[in-house]
Amino acid sequence: MTKIGVIIEDQLMNKIISPNHYWEQIYTMKKQLFLIALLTISIAAVAQKKFDVQGHRGARGIMPENTIPGMLKAIDLGVTTLEMDIVISKDRKAVVSQEPYFNHEFSLTPAGKPIALKDEKKFNIFKMDYEEIKKFDVGSKVHSRFPGQQKVKAYKPLLGELIDSVEAYVKLYKLAKPDYNIETKLIRKGDGEFQPSPEEYVEIIMDIVKQKKLEKRVIIQSFDMRTLQYLHQKYPKIRTSLGIDEKEDFENNIKDLGFKPTIYSPYAVLVGKNLVDKCHAMGVKIIPWTVNSVKDIEYLMGLGVDGIITDYPNLMGQINKGN
Repeated sequence: MTKIGVIIEDQLMNKIISPNHYWEQIYTMKKQLFLIALLTISIAAVAQKKFDVQGHRGARGIMPENTIPGMLKAIDLGVTTLEMDIVISKDRKAVVSQEPYFNHEFSLTPAGKPIALKDEKKFNIFKMDYEEIKKFDVGSKVHSRFPGQQKVKAYKPLLGELIDSVEAYVKLYKLAKPDYNIETKLIRKGDGEFQPSPEEYVEIIMDIVKQKKLEKRVIIQSFDMRTLQYLHQKYPKIRTSLGIDEKEDFENNIKDLGFKPTIYSPYAVLVGKNLVDKCHAMGVKIIPWTVNSVKDIEYLMGLGVDGIITDYPNLMGQINKGN
């Protein structure tokens, strides 16, 4: 009997309460214990289904994208997964970058000069060795689409360097280790000009993943099915994410891919309850991109998505307060 039950029993024996009142209190006590047990089970079930908050290019809305400072900021904000993009340099290094060239919106040359839109593809990363790439500043220029970004001088890091920095940071501050969503950024018809073959692309990334012993914490994502198909064939245990940016049939996409990916990652505006149900019926998680408002996050959570990719991981604090 619980301590509360013993107290009630004593009150009955000492005639402080009547027999009827005794049984009423016993019933109330059992009801309360049942509700507590039910609540505990519910909390455990929610905990088992972890909602995956992925920091898009780190925390692009508030820090320079695809940089080490941006990734560390995302960690501070509690993301469960760091989403990043990888391109390949001339000397076959895995460089953290959205485009295989220097984007005019936020890049400065080694001399501190801005890059014009018409010239940005002339600064082709696949035609540069990494020592040259590292001299460009991608953190100081004000980004017209993200004026709230904190400006810090930054460079495009190597994938291995970024992983080492993140792992050291979470160890130092005793934080949860994140997963890494690594996206291959292939330009259509760009093989040999802006990127190596899909097979070489994957092998360069996987060499680093294996060196860092991160096979269980890595997702390889791509809009280019070729890299995912090769990865699945060569490294079937590595999680995969199929990126989708156009309104296409889910079943046809999976058929074209040729296997069931771990994650289906569509543009957020394409997501409805029907698509969420289709993914889950096939045993595929659905994690939309890029979700940048509290309203949209709450809407998609209501649909039952398994996570989101966001430029503003700081918004999740508002979601938690609302709940």
